[in-house]
Amino acid sequence: MLNGINEETKLRLTRRTFLGKTARGIGSLALASLLTPSILDAAPQIERWPGIITEPHVTPKAKCVIHLCMAGGPSHLETLDYKPKLAEMHGKPMPQSFTKGQPIAQLQGQANSLKCLGPTHEFKKFGESGQEMSSAFPHIGSLADDICIVRSLRTEQINHDPAHTFMNTGTAISGRPSMGSWLLYGLGSDNENLPGYVVLISSGGGQDQPIATRQWHSGFLPGQFQGVQFHSSGDPVHYVSSPGGVSQEQQHDVVGAVQTLNSMLNETVDDPTIATRINQYEMAFRMQTSVPELTDISKEPQDILDMYGAKPGDGSYASNCLLARRLAERGVRFIQLYHRGWDHHGGIQNAIKTTSGYVDKATAALVNDLKQRGMLDETLVIWGGEFGRTPMAQGSGRDHHIKGFSMWMAGGGVKGGISYGNTDELGYNAVENIVHVHDFHATMLHLFGIDHEKLTYRFQGRDFRLTDVHGHVVRDILA
Repeated sequence: MLNGINEETKLRLTRRTFLGKTARGIGSLALASLLTPSILDAAPQIERWPGIITEPHVTPKAKCVIHLCMAGGPSHLETLDYKPKLAEMHGKPMPQSFTKGQPIAQLQGQANSLKCLGPTHEFKKFGESGQEMSSAFPHIGSLADDICIVRSLRTEQINHDPAHTFMNTGTAISGRPSMGSWLLYGLGSDNENLPGYVVLISSGGGQDQPIATRQWHSGFLPGQFQGVQFHSSGDPVHYVSSPGGVSQEQQHDVVGAVQTLNSMLNETVDDPTIATRINQYEMAFRMQTSVPELTDISKEPQDILDMYGAKPGDGSYASNCLLARRLAERGVRFIQLYHRGWDHHGGIQNAIKTTSGYVDKATAALVNDLKQRGMLDETLVIWGGEFGRTPMAQGSGRDHHIKGFSMWMAGGGVKGGISYGNTDELGYNAVENIVHVHDFHATMLHLFGIDHEKLTYRFQGRDFRLTDVHGHVVRDILA
Protein backbone atom coordinates (compact mmCIF):
# COMPACT_ATOMS: atom_id res chain seq x y z
CA MET A 1 0.00 0.00 0.00
CA LEU A 2 1.10 3.56 -0.68
CA ASN A 3 -0.77 5.24 2.18
CA GLY A 4 1.48 7.69 4.00
CA ILE A 5 4.09 7.85 1.22
CA ASN A 6 4.58 11.31 -0.27
CA GLU A 7 3.58 12.09 -3.86
CA GLU A 8 7.18 12.21 -5.16
CA THR A 9 7.86 8.71 -3.83
CA LYS A 10 4.63 7.42 -5.36
CA LEU A 11 5.64 8.92 -8.69
CA ARG A 12 9.09 7.33 -8.56
CA LEU A 13 7.63 3.95 -7.67
CA THR A 14 5.19 4.24 -10.53
CA ARG A 15 7.98 5.15 -12.95
CA ARG A 16 10.17 2.30 -11.70
CA THR A 17 7.32 -0.18 -12.11
CA PHE A 18 6.57 1.13 -15.58
CA LEU A 19 10.18 1.01 -16.74
CA GLY A 20 10.78 -2.41 -15.22
CA LYS A 21 7.73 -3.98 -16.78
CA THR A 22 8.39 -2.37 -20.14
CA ALA A 23 12.05 -3.37 -20.26
CA ARG A 24 11.39 -6.92 -19.12
CA GLY A 25 8.45 -7.27 -21.51
CA ILE A 26 10.39 -6.17 -24.57
CA GLY A 27 13.52 -8.04 -23.49
CA SER A 28 11.57 -11.25 -23.00
CA LEU A 29 9.96 -10.88 -26.38
CA ALA A 30 13.30 -10.27 -28.08
CA LEU A 31 14.78 -13.40 -26.46
CA ALA A 32 11.73 -15.46 -27.33
CA SER A 33 11.87 -14.32 -30.93
CA LEU A 34 15.50 -15.48 -31.23
CA LEU A 35 14.60 -18.90 -29.88
CA THR A 36 11.24 -19.16 -31.67
CA PRO A 37 11.10 -16.85 -34.73
CA SER A 38 7.54 -17.93 -35.55
CA ILE A 39 6.30 -15.86 -32.60
CA LEU A 40 6.50 -12.81 -34.88
CA ASP A 41 5.06 -14.41 -37.97
CA ALA A 42 2.30 -11.92 -38.68
CA ALA A 43 1.13 -8.47 -37.76
CA PRO A 44 -1.98 -8.32 -35.61
CA GLN A 45 -5.04 -7.45 -37.65
CA ILE A 46 -6.30 -3.96 -36.91
CA GLU A 47 -10.05 -3.48 -37.05
CA ARG A 48 -11.27 -0.63 -39.22
CA TRP A 49 -12.32 2.40 -37.15
CA PRO A 50 -16.15 2.32 -37.32
CA GLY A 51 -16.68 5.92 -36.20
CA ILE A 52 -17.75 7.26 -32.84
CA ILE A 53 -21.31 7.80 -34.13
CA THR A 54 -23.03 4.44 -34.23
CA GLU A 55 -26.50 5.78 -35.09
CA PRO A 56 -27.00 8.86 -37.33
CA HIS A 57 -28.54 11.87 -35.60
CA VAL A 58 -30.50 12.66 -38.78
CA THR A 59 -30.94 10.79 -42.05
CA PRO A 60 -27.60 11.00 -43.88
CA LYS A 61 -27.48 12.03 -47.52
CA ALA A 62 -23.72 12.09 -48.21
CA LYS A 63 -21.04 9.45 -47.79
CA CYS A 64 -18.03 11.31 -49.14
CA VAL A 65 -16.71 14.89 -49.50
CA ILE A 66 -14.59 16.19 -52.36
CA HIS A 67 -13.44 19.66 -51.32
CA LEU A 68 -12.03 21.60 -54.28
CA CYS A 69 -10.13 24.29 -52.41
CA MET A 70 -9.16 27.21 -54.62
CA ALA A 71 -6.23 28.36 -52.50
CA GLY A 72 -5.42 32.04 -52.61
CA GLY A 73 -8.95 33.41 -52.55
CA PRO A 74 -10.77 33.48 -55.92
CA SER A 75 -12.62 36.70 -56.61
CA HIS A 76 -16.35 36.21 -56.24
CA LEU A 77 -16.71 39.26 -58.50
CA GLU A 78 -15.05 37.42 -61.39
CA THR A 79 -16.59 34.01 -60.77
CA LEU A 80 -20.01 33.68 -59.12
CA ASP A 81 -21.36 37.10 -58.00
CA TYR A 82 -22.22 39.60 -60.74
CA LYS A 83 -22.57 43.24 -59.64
CA PRO A 84 -23.86 45.59 -62.40
CA LYS A 85 -23.64 48.55 -60.00
CA LEU A 86 -19.93 47.86 -59.50
CA ALA A 87 -19.50 47.79 -63.28
CA GLU A 88 -21.28 51.15 -63.46
CA MET A 89 -18.95 52.64 -60.82
CA HIS A 90 -15.71 51.31 -62.37
CA GLY A 91 -12.91 53.80 -61.76
CA LYS A 92 -14.99 55.94 -59.39
CA PRO A 93 -14.12 56.41 -55.68
CA MET A 94 -15.22 53.58 -53.43
CA PRO A 95 -17.82 55.01 -50.99
CA GLN A 96 -16.19 55.27 -47.56
CA SER A 97 -19.48 54.18 -46.00
CA PHE A 98 -18.50 50.65 -47.07
CA THR A 99 -14.87 50.64 -45.96
CA LYS A 100 -14.55 52.98 -42.98
CA GLY A 101 -13.37 51.06 -39.93
CA GLN A 102 -13.44 47.76 -41.81
CA PRO A 103 -10.55 45.27 -41.92
CA ILE A 104 -8.66 45.47 -45.22
CA ALA A 105 -5.45 43.59 -45.90
CA GLN A 106 -2.88 45.44 -48.03
CA LEU A 107 -5.19 48.38 -48.82
CA GLN A 108 -5.49 49.36 -45.16
CA GLY A 109 -5.03 53.10 -44.65
CA GLN A 110 -5.84 54.01 -48.26
CA ALA A 111 -9.51 54.85 -47.73
CA ASN A 112 -9.24 58.24 -49.43
CA SER A 113 -7.82 56.82 -52.65
CA LEU A 114 -9.74 53.58 -53.15
CA LYS A 115 -11.34 53.11 -56.57
CA CYS A 116 -14.02 50.70 -57.65
CA LEU A 117 -12.93 47.92 -60.01
CA GLY A 118 -15.77 46.64 -62.16
CA PRO A 119 -16.08 42.95 -63.08
CA THR A 120 -13.30 42.14 -65.54
CA HIS A 121 -15.27 39.35 -67.23
CA GLU A 122 -18.75 39.21 -68.68
CA PHE A 123 -21.34 37.17 -66.78
CA LYS A 124 -23.86 34.90 -68.48
CA LYS A 125 -26.94 32.96 -67.49
CA PHE A 126 -26.47 29.20 -67.68
CA GLY A 127 -28.84 26.25 -67.74
CA GLU A 128 -32.58 26.11 -67.28
CA SER A 129 -32.10 27.63 -63.83
CA GLY A 130 -30.51 30.72 -65.37
CA GLN A 131 -27.83 31.01 -62.73
CA GLU A 132 -25.39 33.82 -63.47
CA MET A 133 -21.71 32.92 -63.63
CA SER A 134 -18.60 34.30 -65.23
CA SER A 135 -18.02 33.59 -68.91
CA ALA A 136 -14.44 32.69 -67.90
CA PHE A 137 -15.84 29.40 -66.56
CA PRO A 138 -18.00 27.94 -69.34
CA HIS A 139 -17.58 24.33 -68.19
CA ILE A 140 -18.54 25.09 -64.59
CA GLY A 141 -21.35 27.20 -66.03
CA SER A 142 -22.68 24.07 -67.72
CA LEU A 143 -23.24 22.63 -64.22
CA ALA A 144 -25.70 25.42 -63.34
CA ASP A 145 -28.65 23.08 -62.84
CA ASP A 146 -26.65 20.72 -60.60
CA ILE A 147 -25.04 23.21 -58.23
CA CYS A 148 -26.09 25.47 -55.38
CA ILE A 149 -24.25 28.81 -55.41
CA VAL A 150 -23.87 30.42 -51.98
CA ARG A 151 -23.10 34.14 -52.40
CA SER A 152 -23.23 35.28 -48.77
CA LEU A 153 -20.29 33.64 -47.03
CA ARG A 154 -18.30 35.33 -44.28
CA THR A 155 -15.09 34.42 -42.54
CA GLU A 156 -12.97 36.00 -39.81
CA GLN A 157 -9.36 35.86 -41.02
CA ILE A 158 -8.02 38.21 -43.68
CA ASN A 159 -4.62 36.62 -44.42
CA HIS A 160 -4.13 33.35 -46.26
CA ASP A 161 -2.71 30.95 -43.69
CA PRO A 162 -5.06 31.82 -40.80
CA ALA A 163 -7.98 31.98 -43.26
CA HIS A 164 -7.19 28.46 -44.47
CA THR A 165 -6.91 27.38 -40.85
CA PHE A 166 -10.30 28.91 -40.07
CA MET A 167 -11.93 27.32 -43.12
CA ASN A 168 -10.47 23.92 -42.25
CA THR A 169 -10.79 23.88 -38.47
CA GLY A 170 -13.35 26.51 -37.49
CA THR A 171 -10.75 28.54 -35.58
CA ALA A 172 -7.61 30.55 -36.30
CA ILE A 173 -5.82 28.75 -33.46
CA SER A 174 -3.31 26.32 -34.93
CA GLY A 175 -3.38 22.78 -33.66
CA ARG A 176 -7.12 22.10 -33.80
CA PRO A 177 -8.55 19.17 -35.78
CA SER A 178 -9.46 19.77 -39.42
CA MET A 179 -12.98 19.18 -40.70
CA GLY A 180 -11.80 16.06 -42.52
CA SER A 181 -10.41 14.67 -39.28
CA TRP A 182 -13.66 15.40 -37.44
CA LEU A 183 -15.65 13.61 -40.13
CA LEU A 184 -13.32 10.61 -40.11
CA TYR A 185 -13.45 10.47 -36.30
CA GLY A 186 -17.25 10.60 -36.41
CA LEU A 187 -17.95 8.11 -39.19
CA GLY A 188 -14.76 6.25 -40.06
CA SER A 189 -13.95 5.24 -43.64
CA ASP A 190 -15.38 2.61 -45.97
CA ASN A 191 -11.94 1.53 -47.19
CA GLU A 192 -9.51 -0.54 -45.12
CA ASN A 193 -6.61 -0.24 -47.55
CA LEU A 194 -6.44 3.53 -48.03
CA PRO A 195 -6.42 6.49 -45.64
CA GLY A 196 -9.87 7.85 -44.93
CA TYR A 197 -8.66 11.41 -45.57
CA VAL A 198 -6.49 12.18 -48.61
CA VAL A 199 -5.01 15.51 -49.76
CA LEU A 200 -3.84 16.38 -53.30
CA ILE A 201 -2.12 19.63 -54.33
CA SER A 202 -1.63 21.33 -57.69
CA SER A 203 -0.71 24.83 -58.83
CA GLY A 204 -0.84 27.18 -61.80
CA GLY A 205 -2.29 30.50 -62.91
CA GLY A 206 -1.12 32.90 -60.24
CA GLN A 207 0.92 33.46 -57.13
CA ASP A 208 1.30 30.18 -55.24
CA GLN A 209 0.56 30.66 -51.56
CA PRO A 210 2.14 27.93 -49.40
CA ILE A 211 -0.20 25.37 -47.84
CA ALA A 212 0.82 24.15 -44.39
CA THR A 213 0.36 20.48 -43.54
CA ARG A 214 -1.45 21.50 -40.37
CA GLN A 215 -4.45 22.29 -42.59
CA TRP A 216 -5.20 18.57 -42.66
CA HIS A 217 -3.85 17.69 -39.23
CA SER A 218 -5.88 15.83 -36.61
CA GLY A 219 -4.99 18.27 -33.84
CA PHE A 220 -5.88 16.78 -30.46
CA LEU A 221 -7.77 13.90 -32.09
CA PRO A 222 -5.77 10.64 -32.39
CA GLY A 223 -3.21 10.76 -35.20
CA GLN A 224 -4.99 8.10 -37.25
CA PHE A 225 -7.56 10.73 -38.28
CA GLN A 226 -5.18 13.19 -39.93
CA GLY A 227 -5.07 13.62 -43.69
CA VAL A 228 -2.42 11.94 -45.83
CA GLN A 229 -0.94 13.93 -48.69
CA PHE A 230 -0.47 12.11 -51.98
CA HIS A 231 2.38 13.47 -54.13
CA SER A 232 2.43 14.00 -57.88
CA SER A 233 5.99 12.76 -58.46
CA GLY A 234 7.98 9.85 -57.07
CA ASP A 235 6.14 7.69 -54.56
CA PRO A 236 2.56 8.94 -54.14
CA VAL A 237 3.09 8.55 -50.39
CA HIS A 238 6.58 9.04 -48.96
CA TYR A 239 8.31 5.90 -47.67
CA VAL A 240 5.36 3.62 -48.46
CA SER A 241 7.38 1.57 -50.96
CA SER A 242 9.60 -1.27 -49.79
CA PRO A 243 13.35 -0.58 -49.89
CA GLY A 244 15.28 -2.02 -52.82
CA GLY A 245 15.82 -5.75 -52.56
CA VAL A 246 13.08 -6.23 -49.96
CA SER A 247 10.13 -8.41 -51.01
CA GLN A 248 6.52 -8.07 -49.87
CA GLU A 249 6.95 -11.17 -47.72
CA GLN A 250 10.05 -9.78 -46.03
CA GLN A 251 8.35 -6.44 -45.51
CA HIS A 252 5.37 -8.23 -43.96
CA ASP A 253 7.71 -10.00 -41.54
CA VAL A 254 9.21 -6.68 -40.45
CA VAL A 255 5.81 -5.09 -39.99
CA GLY A 256 4.62 -8.15 -38.06
CA ALA A 257 7.57 -7.94 -35.66
CA VAL A 258 7.13 -4.22 -35.05
CA GLN A 259 3.38 -4.58 -34.60
CA THR A 260 3.78 -7.36 -32.05
CA LEU A 261 6.31 -5.34 -30.05
CA ASN A 262 4.04 -2.30 -30.15
CA SER A 263 1.01 -4.37 -29.11
CA MET A 264 2.80 -5.91 -26.13
CA LEU A 265 3.99 -2.49 -25.01
CA ASN A 266 0.54 -1.02 -25.41
CA GLU A 267 -0.99 -3.76 -23.25
CA THR A 268 1.24 -2.51 -20.44
CA VAL A 269 1.00 1.28 -20.83
CA ASP A 270 -2.26 1.78 -22.80
CA ASP A 271 -0.80 4.75 -24.71
CA PRO A 272 -3.01 6.24 -27.48
CA THR A 273 0.08 7.19 -29.49
CA ILE A 274 1.17 3.55 -29.59
CA ALA A 275 -2.29 2.47 -30.70
CA THR A 276 -2.11 5.07 -33.47
CA ARG A 277 1.34 3.81 -34.50
CA ILE A 278 0.03 0.25 -34.70
CA ASN A 279 -2.81 1.39 -36.93
CA GLN A 280 -0.46 3.41 -39.16
CA TYR A 281 1.99 0.53 -39.66
CA GLU A 282 -0.84 -1.77 -40.69
CA MET A 283 -2.33 0.85 -43.02
CA ALA A 284 1.06 1.61 -44.56
CA PHE A 285 1.61 -2.07 -45.34
CA ARG A 286 -1.78 -2.35 -47.03
CA MET A 287 -1.14 0.87 -48.96
CA GLN A 288 1.92 -0.66 -50.62
CA THR A 289 -0.51 -2.56 -52.82
CA SER A 290 -3.54 -0.26 -52.92
CA VAL A 291 -1.85 3.09 -53.64
CA PRO A 292 0.01 2.17 -56.87
CA GLU A 293 -3.18 0.67 -58.30
CA LEU A 294 -5.19 3.74 -57.28
CA THR A 295 -2.83 6.34 -58.70
CA ASP A 296 -2.27 4.60 -62.05
CA ILE A 297 -4.79 6.59 -64.08
CA SER A 298 -3.28 5.29 -67.33
CA LYS A 299 -5.76 2.41 -67.07
CA GLU A 300 -8.69 4.83 -67.40
CA PRO A 301 -10.38 4.85 -70.83
CA GLN A 302 -9.02 7.51 -73.17
CA ASP A 303 -12.38 9.27 -73.38
CA ILE A 304 -12.35 9.73 -69.58
CA LEU A 305 -8.79 11.10 -69.65
CA ASP A 306 -9.82 13.48 -72.42
CA MET A 307 -12.95 14.54 -70.57
CA TYR A 308 -10.84 15.65 -67.58
CA GLY A 309 -7.86 16.82 -69.62
CA ALA A 310 -5.70 14.52 -67.49
CA LYS A 311 -2.35 13.02 -68.41
CA PRO A 312 -0.89 10.18 -66.34
CA GLY A 313 1.89 11.36 -64.06
CA ASP A 314 1.57 15.10 -64.74
CA GLY A 315 0.44 16.02 -61.21
CA SER A 316 -2.10 18.49 -62.59
CA TYR A 317 -5.39 19.61 -61.09
CA ALA A 318 -7.11 17.64 -63.87
CA SER A 319 -5.36 14.42 -62.88
CA ASN A 320 -6.10 15.13 -59.23
CA CYS A 321 -9.81 15.50 -60.05
CA LEU A 322 -9.74 12.08 -61.71
CA LEU A 323 -7.90 10.65 -58.70
CA ALA A 324 -10.57 12.21 -56.47
CA ARG A 325 -13.25 10.25 -58.31
CA ARG A 326 -11.21 7.06 -57.96
CA LEU A 327 -10.76 7.71 -54.23
CA ALA A 328 -14.48 8.34 -53.80
CA GLU A 329 -15.25 5.08 -55.62
CA ARG A 330 -13.08 3.26 -53.10
CA GLY A 331 -14.87 4.66 -50.07
CA VAL A 332 -12.40 7.33 -48.93
CA ARG A 333 -14.38 9.65 -46.67
CA PHE A 334 -12.76 13.08 -47.18
CA ILE A 335 -10.83 14.12 -50.29
CA GLN A 336 -9.30 17.56 -50.48
CA LEU A 337 -7.80 19.11 -53.61
CA TYR A 338 -5.84 22.34 -53.23
CA HIS A 339 -5.14 24.35 -56.37
CA ARG A 340 -2.66 27.11 -55.59
CA GLY A 341 -3.09 29.89 -58.10
CA TRP A 342 -5.78 32.34 -57.01
CA ASP A 343 -3.92 35.16 -55.24
CA HIS A 344 -4.62 37.84 -57.83
CA HIS A 345 -3.41 41.14 -56.36
CA GLY A 346 -2.57 42.34 -59.87
CA GLY A 347 -3.50 41.61 -63.47
CA ILE A 348 -6.70 39.91 -62.39
CA GLN A 349 -8.37 39.99 -65.81
CA ASN A 350 -5.76 37.81 -67.48
CA ALA A 351 -5.02 35.86 -64.29
CA ILE A 352 -8.63 34.71 -63.93
CA LYS A 353 -8.62 33.50 -67.53
CA THR A 354 -5.31 31.68 -67.01
CA THR A 355 -6.28 30.03 -63.73
CA SER A 356 -9.69 29.02 -65.02
CA GLY A 357 -7.85 27.17 -67.78
CA TYR A 358 -6.35 24.88 -65.14
CA VAL A 359 -9.55 24.10 -63.23
CA ASP A 360 -12.69 24.79 -65.27
CA LYS A 361 -12.83 21.75 -67.54
CA ALA A 362 -11.68 19.21 -64.95
CA THR A 363 -14.07 20.48 -62.28
CA ALA A 364 -17.05 20.05 -64.59
CA ALA A 365 -15.74 16.65 -65.69
CA LEU A 366 -15.57 15.49 -62.07
CA VAL A 367 -19.18 16.45 -61.33
CA ASN A 368 -20.43 14.96 -64.60
CA ASP A 369 -18.39 11.78 -64.11
CA LEU A 370 -19.80 11.31 -60.61
CA LYS A 371 -23.28 11.95 -61.96
CA GLN A 372 -23.08 9.46 -64.81
CA ARG A 373 -21.76 6.79 -62.42
CA GLY A 374 -24.64 7.34 -60.01
CA MET A 375 -22.27 8.66 -57.32
CA LEU A 376 -23.17 12.36 -57.14
CA ASP A 377 -26.18 11.90 -54.88
CA GLU A 378 -23.91 10.52 -52.15
CA THR A 379 -20.83 12.66 -52.86
CA LEU A 380 -20.74 16.25 -51.63
CA VAL A 381 -18.61 18.40 -53.95
CA ILE A 382 -17.52 21.80 -52.62
CA TRP A 383 -15.77 24.50 -54.71
CA GLY A 384 -14.40 27.69 -53.17
CA GLY A 385 -11.52 29.46 -51.46
CA GLU A 386 -10.58 30.76 -48.03
CA PHE A 387 -12.04 34.23 -48.71
CA GLY A 388 -13.00 36.52 -51.60
CA ARG A 389 -11.56 39.71 -53.10
CA THR A 390 -12.31 43.43 -52.67
CA PRO A 391 -14.57 45.47 -54.94
CA MET A 392 -11.82 48.09 -54.68
CA ALA A 393 -8.90 48.00 -57.09
CA GLN A 394 -5.40 47.13 -55.98
CA GLY A 395 -3.72 48.38 -59.09
CA SER A 396 -5.06 45.96 -61.69
CA GLY A 397 -6.03 43.36 -59.08
CA ARG A 398 -8.01 42.91 -55.89
CA ASP A 399 -7.06 42.57 -52.22
CA HIS A 400 -8.21 39.93 -49.70
CA HIS A 401 -11.81 40.21 -48.54
CA ILE A 402 -13.73 38.47 -45.73
CA LYS A 403 -17.09 40.27 -45.48
CA GLY A 404 -18.73 38.56 -48.44
CA PHE A 405 -17.67 35.86 -50.88
CA SER A 406 -19.00 32.83 -52.76
CA MET A 407 -18.71 29.07 -53.12
CA TRP A 408 -20.78 26.38 -54.72
CA MET A 409 -21.79 22.88 -53.71
CA ALA A 410 -23.23 19.94 -55.61
CA GLY A 411 -24.60 16.49 -54.80
CA GLY A 412 -24.66 14.93 -51.36
CA GLY A 413 -28.13 16.18 -50.43
CA VAL A 414 -27.76 19.78 -51.68
CA LYS A 415 -30.36 21.36 -53.99
CA GLY A 416 -29.18 21.96 -57.53
CA GLY A 417 -30.01 24.91 -59.74
CA ILE A 418 -30.38 27.48 -56.96
CA SER A 419 -28.54 30.52 -55.65
CA TYR A 420 -28.60 31.36 -51.97
CA GLY A 421 -27.82 34.62 -50.21
CA ASN A 422 -26.53 37.90 -51.58
CA THR A 423 -23.93 40.58 -51.07
CA ASP A 424 -24.73 44.30 -51.35
CA GLU A 425 -24.76 46.14 -54.69
CA LEU A 426 -20.96 46.43 -54.77
CA GLY A 427 -20.21 42.91 -53.53
CA TYR A 428 -18.67 44.13 -50.25
CA ASN A 429 -20.91 42.88 -47.46
CA ALA A 430 -22.98 39.72 -47.26
CA VAL A 431 -26.41 41.12 -46.48
CA GLU A 432 -29.00 38.43 -47.25
CA ASN A 433 -29.06 34.92 -45.72
CA ILE A 434 -25.54 35.27 -44.34
CA VAL A 435 -23.60 31.98 -44.12
CA HIS A 436 -20.69 32.00 -41.69
CA VAL A 437 -17.95 29.39 -41.99
CA HIS A 438 -19.39 27.82 -38.81
CA ASP A 439 -22.75 27.47 -40.61
CA PHE A 440 -21.01 25.83 -43.56
CA HIS A 441 -19.40 23.28 -41.21
CA ALA A 442 -22.69 22.60 -39.40
CA THR A 443 -24.45 22.04 -42.74
CA MET A 444 -21.72 19.73 -44.05
CA LEU A 445 -21.92 17.54 -40.95
CA HIS A 446 -25.74 17.53 -41.14
CA LEU A 447 -25.57 16.10 -44.68
CA PHE A 448 -23.63 13.17 -43.21
CA GLY A 449 -26.26 12.57 -40.56
CA ILE A 450 -24.34 14.36 -37.79
CA ASP A 451 -25.68 16.95 -35.37
CA HIS A 452 -22.71 19.32 -35.13
CA GLU A 453 -23.44 19.96 -31.45
CA LYS A 454 -23.15 16.25 -30.62
CA LEU A 455 -19.86 15.40 -32.37
CA THR A 456 -17.48 16.32 -29.54
CA TYR A 457 -14.11 15.31 -28.11
CA ARG A 458 -12.99 16.00 -24.55
CA PHE A 459 -9.62 17.73 -24.42
CA GLN A 460 -8.02 19.69 -21.58
CA GLY A 461 -11.15 19.54 -19.49
CA ARG A 462 -13.77 20.65 -22.02
CA ASP A 463 -15.77 19.19 -24.89
CA PHE A 464 -14.60 20.58 -28.23
CA ARG A 465 -16.41 20.43 -31.53
CA LEU A 466 -15.77 21.62 -35.10
CA THR A 467 -18.22 24.52 -34.76
CA ASP A 468 -17.12 25.43 -31.21
CA VAL A 469 -20.18 27.25 -29.74
CA HIS A 470 -21.50 28.51 -33.09
CA GLY A 471 -23.09 27.28 -36.28
CA HIS A 472 -26.55 26.73 -37.76
CA VAL A 473 -27.61 24.30 -40.46
CA VAL A 474 -28.54 26.14 -43.67
CA ARG A 475 -31.70 24.16 -44.31
CA ASP A 476 -32.87 26.17 -47.32
CA ILE A 477 -30.17 24.64 -49.52
CA LEU A 478 -30.94 21.04 -48.57
CA ALA A 479 -32.65 18.79 -51.09
